Amino acid sequence: MSGKGKLLIIDDNEELLFAFKLYLNRHFSKIDTIRNPNQMLSKLEGEVYDVYMLDMNFKAGVNSGNEGLYWLKRIMEFDSNACVVLITAYGDVELAVKAMKEGAVDFVQKSWDENKILSTLLAAYKLRISKLEIRGLKEKQKQINHHINKNSQFVRGKSDAMKEVFRTLDKVAKTEANILLVGENGTGKELIAREIHLLSDRSDQVFVHLDLGALSESLFESELFGYKKGAFTDAKEDRMGRFELASGGTLFLDEIGNVPMHLQTKLLTAIQNKQIVPLGGNSSVDVDVRIVAATNSDLFEMVAKGTFREDLLYRLNTIAITLPPLRERIEDIPELADFFLQKYADLYKKKIVHFEKSAIKKLTQYTWPGNIREFQHIIEKSVILSNTEKLTASDILLGEGAMSTKRKTDSFNLTENEKLLIEQAIKHTGGNMSLAAKELGINRSTLYDKIKKYDL
Repeated sequence: MSGKGKLLIIDDNEELLFAFKLYLNRHFSKIDTIRNPNQMLSKLEGEVYDVYMLDMNFKAGVNSGNEGLYWLKRIMEFDSNACVVLITAYGDVELAVKAMKEGAVDFVQKSWDENKILSTLLAAYKLRISKLEIRGLKEKQKQINHHINKNSQFVRGKSDAMKEVFRTLDKVAKTEANILLVGENGTGKELIAREIHLLSDRSDQVFVHLDLGALSESLFESELFGYKKGAFTDAKEDRMGRFELASGGTLFLDEIGNVPMHLQTKLLTAIQNKQIVPLGGNSSVDVDVRIVAATNSDLFEMVAKGTFREDLLYRLNTIAITLPPLRERIEDIPELADFFLQKYADLYKKKIVHFEKSAIKKLTQYTWPGNIREFQHIIEKSVILSNTEKLTASDILLGEGAMSTKRKTDSFNLTENEKLLIEQAIKHTGGNMSLAAKELGINRSTLYDKIKKYDL
């Protein structure tokens, strides 16, 4: 830590300033001193300091400390990340507490305890570095959020169904209410969740997405709440869970209906108490998250069957927003088509400028079982395969690769046929893994395992 930070000392005792500078010179890269605090602001305009040592009293016979508190406020106004150590000849605990509340990082008596002075200033410099690192990380996070949000634009659409969705969304986004998004797979629940985050007062903070449908049961608790080193065999170090990562921002829990019954109590407790206990931990961690959950399941039916806790449902269901399937918002298809056309034409550097009417007609007459996700996949594929400046009906490849009930190989090998069936299901659903898993009669985590197994 030595030899790096810049220190400014403000004290009316010239001998003390000389002694401080002489003693501390080898521990800081630069040390400036000021006897009159009125000169401080002009000094700050030309230099950035890491640590300040500020006297509490400057006028003879005055020892209230009010002068020091005043100049402390001025420094903090100039630099909110300033690390100020106040010095006084009077040991006043009440004054020390007041100074700390105003932003001072420490408080020392004006006695020549070299070790105390040095350790206090080096600790203040270390804190300064930490503050700047945190500020840098926050700036990076803002840039990352901006990049992600820029690439996650949502087409609101003109249909009555989507207008109703956004009427509700615009009312509740700035509140702290938990929101439950309900709709078929591929209807854009993640994009709506991001839109809620962007419109909220948490928009400058992190948006964390956890797909519960892709988790095996053994990973639920560690992914949600994190774990401590040694909590299990492979826990080589502490790891934050999604709740802690999302603290201050929004936590999007996709496929909430997949949470195992025995873990729903822990999830409910975390949401209610705003505290989590990492796996293998003994103490709770405070978290401040806004929950947006999503499901394609009927949670009320699951409650009736005893597979989902009613109290958890009502904690998540403060506001419910139902997203319509694409087949119920046909009037939005031309706008969606143009949006994805421009997106993928730019991505693949194609000079495609528009759709012919026949192409739009073909798009509007299809039922879209995979909804927006399937629609996006079809437009992307059409853009990739096209060599013209317009897309015609023949360029729109709908239903290709649909699942066949006939066996397409003479082999009776189970592994070969399972791989083929999975490939057909994924093609049939336009890459919609949730829908493909449903068609195959398995859950999503099992489907992902098989995709990895067969290197699909």
